[in-house]
Amino acid sequence: MTLVKFNNRTRNTAPYFNNVFDSLFSDAITKNKMVDKSPNVNISETESAYVIDIAAPGLKKEDFQINLKKDTLSVWAEVKREEVDADFTRKEFDYSSFARSFNLPDSADGDKITAEYKDGILNISISKKDDAKLQHKEIVVS
Repeated sequence: MTLVKFNNRTRNTAPYFNNVFDSLFSDAITKNKMVDKSPNVNISETESAYVIDIAAPGLKKEDFQINLKKDTLSVWAEVKREEVDADFTRKEFDYSSFARSFNLPDSADGDKITAEYKDGILNISISKKDDAKLQHKEIVVS
């Protein structure tokens, strides 16, 4: 095995060679720092409700806490880490804690919110106030 000393002067003479190695190492380092720990969310609206679907696989329904304070709906999951006596050659499962908040519109009925966790998706349904339900009406252009 030969030890090769790094020479800073080669940066100017062979920039492509050094940029390849710099990018390899910097990408590997920054990839972990830039991981988004916030779950993906789909928000939709039906005639009678607003629906929030949060992708949170690997959790249990007991891990979630959902609170409504004024017009802000807060959802967070607290994941309890269990010590595993296993020697992994590769470990990619990462069930991390998260917190998300959503500002609800005035038409949302805070007294009628339901939540269900099934197949890794937390489904939150917020009913609309009776006067805010969509009226289907066709408008004729004159």
